[in-house]
Amino acid sequence: MNRLHATKDFWLAALRADGPALLNAVEETGPDPAAADLTAHLTGLLSWVRATVARGSTDRPSPDSPAPAPVSTEWPEALDVLRRELTGTIETLEALDPDFPAWNWAPQPKRASFWHRRIAHEISLRRWDAEQAAGRATPIETKLAADGVSEVLDTWLPAGRRQGSDDLRGVVHLVATDAAHEWFVRLRGPGIALLDTMTILDSDDHHARAKATGTASDLQLALTGRKRVDQLAVAGDPRLVQALRTG
Repeated sequence: MNRLHATKDFWLAALRADGPALLNAVEETGPDPAAADLTAHLTGLLSWVRATVARGSTDRPSPDSPAPAPVSTEWPEALDVLRRELTGTIETLEALDPDFPAWNWAPQPKRASFWHRRIAHEISLRRWDAEQAAGRATPIETKLAADGVSEVLDTWLPAGRRQGSDDLRGVVHLVATDAAHEWFVRLRGPGIALLDTMTILDSDDHHARAKATGTASDLQLALTGRKRVDQLAVAGDPRLVQALRTG
């Protein structure tokens, strides 16, 4: 696995780029049920993140506190509320040091940097969804997408948010053709390990049993269920790649 060194400034820059593009695409397709559902979901999520991350606590928040902001059912107002929540979330995250204590749902340090990264990827993926609905989806920016692949492998899957089969064993080799990045992932049935090939210390066979190649954007979109695995160049057992999908 190549090491990625994304930063708070990088993730905020991605948010500032993808946020307006998301709003434009949602405005173009709405008001329809899909656009309304996406708007409501993101409004509630961003409201919750703004209130939760700024607490300065690593304790799990109670299910009903803080409550998400109410979401209007009237389309023009709902879109305006989403626009304000997005702006407010960027301001909130910008004010927080990456090491500021903040709860998250993954097995990793409870710091605000988790949310700088998570919200940048949430908005970029939802921007793609909205543009796809509008018939004009554009790829996720290459470096952001490469970090998004790593987020799936180092955050979503270890947190148990895996949608693929959990009874397969083998090594998957992912290659981002446009980002000079590659990842090796070992599946051990329900277990999963992201390998650093420079520091392998055990005696297991590390030869890949499946290899998936594509742009960083296509890899991230496939791992998050937005593109089919067969839209990548896959060698070996495609079920192993399918097993890495999350949602």
